[in-house]
Amino acid sequence: MARTLHHFIGGRAVQGTSQRFGDVFNPATGEVAATVPLAGAAEMDKAVAVARAAFPGWAATPPVRRARAMFAFKALVEANLDKLAALITAEHGKVLNDAKGSCQRGLEVVEFACGIPQLLKGEFTESVGTGVDSWSMRQPLGVCAGITPFNFPAMVPMWMFPLAIACGNTFILKPSERDPSTALMLAELAKEAGLPDGVLNVVNGDKEAVDAILHHPDVAAVSFVGSTPIAEYIYATGCARGKRVQALGGAKNHMVVMPDADLDQAADALMGAGYGSAGERCMAISVAVAVGDKVGDALIERLAPRVRALKVAPGTDPEAEMGPLVTRQHLDKVRGYIDSGVAEGAKLVVDGRGLKLQGYENGFFLGGCLFDRVEPHMKIYKEEIFGPVLSVLQAKDYDTAVKLVNDHEFGNGTAIFTRDGDAARDFAARVQIGMVGVNVPIPVPMAFHSFGGWKRSMFGDQHMHGPEGVRFYTKLKTVTARWPTGIRAGAEFVMPVMR
Repeated sequence: MARTLHHFIGGRAVQGTSQRFGDVFNPATGEVAATVPLAGAAEMDKAVAVARAAFPGWAATPPVRRARAMFAFKALVEANLDKLAALITAEHGKVLNDAKGSCQRGLEVVEFACGIPQLLKGEFTESVGTGVDSWSMRQPLGVCAGITPFNFPAMVPMWMFPLAIACGNTFILKPSERDPSTALMLAELAKEAGLPDGVLNVVNGDKEAVDAILHHPDVAAVSFVGSTPIAEYIYATGCARGKRVQALGGAKNHMVVMPDADLDQAADALMGAGYGSAGERCMAISVAVAVGDKVGDALIERLAPRVRALKVAPGTDPEAEMGPLVTRQHLDKVRGYIDSGVAEGAKLVVDGRGLKLQGYENGFFLGGCLFDRVEPHMKIYKEEIFGPVLSVLQAKDYDTAVKLVNDHEFGNGTAIFTRDGDAARDFAARVQIGMVGVNVPIPVPMAFHSFGGWKRSMFGDQHMHGPEGVRFYTKLKTVTARWPTGIRAGAEFVMPVMR
């Protein structure tokens, strides 16, 4: 029998009252595993009111005490890593070791947030003028909200709420309604770690809940990760209502493979970056750009047998390299892209559409797919597929490859594989992409740097986590102070000048 999930508001489980529910599937079997309440505006109002009431006390809590709560939360997540990974696999489908690895990447941001006393230190200048000092402070915004995607139900929330909360804000997390159980468990662990009731709240829902966040006057800032059309909508709607918004969108990440590259190393990188997590990553490599006459054929020769041999199985299988897609709807969407690629004339070297697993016939499985001779005008090149589909393009030379990358509407991540230091340095400087890898296929920055793309992969001025994350979740205040010295200069009616 399917479980009925709940919201987490004010430190406790709260049943949904909207009378609207969504199904949460086990992607390996296709069965409904749980039902999740879909909040309306009234439920969101209650959660925001709770978060707003908790804000003054939490903002006044010394940063060192907030850091201690983050240390305790980190320890609890580590102690429950296997349970969290099992929840992710059960509702998303990715293999267990990938689920566990994503939790570890989320924990890196928690570790960064543990350093909040240092991160919030301002600047001080003595005697900017005679007897006048000046200093800066970074202070919290108020109630912040995070709207997170299905593909990383632990990692992306941990990119948001630990840093926001460590900065002194309270938080409303709206996880994907496709796999919400992980977010609920994280909230329960945060309470156990000592967060006061109301500091972290989880409200489940769909577009109605999102719009309630965007229109609520007491929500000061919104963080989002998802598709570009929704990112653009959230950015425009939130900014129009005076909110601070960071909205990360879609991607079409290219790996440029130079003629001098170690092709075996490049093929290894493309297998992991293209088919890991069934391609459901915003930093997945979905396009390989082969530079020169021979590189493309050599890559296909190495890739094709490995794609055919991919071990596709339920994520709980210890030998699985790739699990199912998240829902049947998404499976059908990805299959539609493959059909489109064939219709437009790309060569489908490996076709995973016919994959069937005995005992899991109703699961949302798709085998790895590999296209050759893809052209820039094709739909499979222009749009984000978000599935286990890798396209190989030919570029006659290095400049053509760079132009391909720069001309695409997305600018999330890219990589170059080469032994040539000059080419690598030039590529990093010229490419119009937010995150660049040199012989690194998925260049996701460590938590003490910041994450974010360019062009239509990112809406907003401040990237996620790292120093930019601290700036996003705080506002700058500058104080200029002078104490009486017994000397009066009299009233001044001109622009003050420091002497």
